[in-house]
Amino acid sequence: MKIAFYGSSLLSSYWNGAATYYRGLLSDLARRGYSITFYEPDAFDRQKHRDIDPPDWAEVKVYPATDEAVRNVVAEAAKADVVIKASGVGVFDNELLEGVVAASRSDAVRIFWDVDAPATLAEMRGSSDHPLHRVMPDLDLVLTYGGGPPVIEAYEGFGARRCIPIYNACDPTTHHPVPADERFRVDLSFLGNRLPDREARVEQFFLEPAARLPNRSFLIGGNGWETKAMPSNVRHIGHVYTRDHNAFNTSPLAVLNIARDSMASTGYSPATRVFEAAGAGACLITDAWIGLELFLKEGEEVLVARDGKDVADHVEALTPKRARAIGDAARTRIMAEHTYTRRGAEVDIILCEEVSQKRERSVA
Repeated sequence: MKIAFYGSSLLSSYWNGAATYYRGLLSDLARRGYSITFYEPDAFDRQKHRDIDPPDWAEVKVYPATDEAVRNVVAEAAKADVVIKASGVGVFDNELLEGVVAASRSDAVRIFWDVDAPATLAEMRGSSDHPLHRVMPDLDLVLTYGGGPPVIEAYEGFGARRCIPIYNACDPTTHHPVPADERFRVDLSFLGNRLPDREARVEQFFLEPAARLPNRSFLIGGNGWETKAMPSNVRHIGHVYTRDHNAFNTSPLAVLNIARDSMASTGYSPATRVFEAAGAGACLITDAWIGLELFLKEGEEVLVARDGKDVADHVEALTPKRARAIGDAARTRIMAEHTYTRRGAEVDIILCEEVSQKRERSVA
């Protein structure tokens, strides 16, 4: 079965938090026999900051961010049995969405895969002219990065035939324990790009605790923070390539997860960082959000903070022994229940069902 996947980037995680999600899911689907072509634009300097070479499990077509190039890659949707447009490509999103739906065959399964559903749904509520309103009747399925019951209800309220969350997970061949690295050895680290709907929460959950604990060390990785004023005990290291994620997670006493505003308010939206850190056996501290218990148990597999003071209290109370125990428990849970092998099996079942039903409808 041929899949045409139009996304932000498979090759680079630069300003592209969905990269490891795409890699984990699509590599597993390829092992199940799917033939995958991933279309990604040459935009935002991502191709200059590649984390991986083109893999043997997918054909990657990098196209210039031009009108002509978009028309050419859209036309290739006609070759696929399953056509997927992901949210957040960053350029020509509307043209790609409407284009691939129009170009795909009548018997092909058409999917919108939303990696930021709360934000997309807010846009749809605010604009009756949003392209998703126009293409929804022609979509067979909406898959989402997370969001749980609120997102399912919202998408089906907008006319989606079916909406299914496919949560982030861990690929144990990519994210696993490694020896500590002195570059990342601190009391608390955080990895995330500077985004408008995250910055205030980073101030509350990361910079405020750093200011409260002047004798402890803090590390922040990600793009955009170089102009942000920070306490003197916070070190900024810029973009962290995926090859360094394991060491970034295993070296500190604890790792912090901070959800973006919309994902925190919606709940059921664990970031890739949660599974990457847990897969490496890190002691994870996360801000509180509804649905966390579906993935990790508070107090045993993860520490939960309701505000910056909670974060500071967790850091102050942690010992290396307890941090290791929490990290080990988290890794055990994730390996048992939340790997991309399990997610891939779930998507495989969904796609087979959809393709079968679509072909039946086409014959009828």
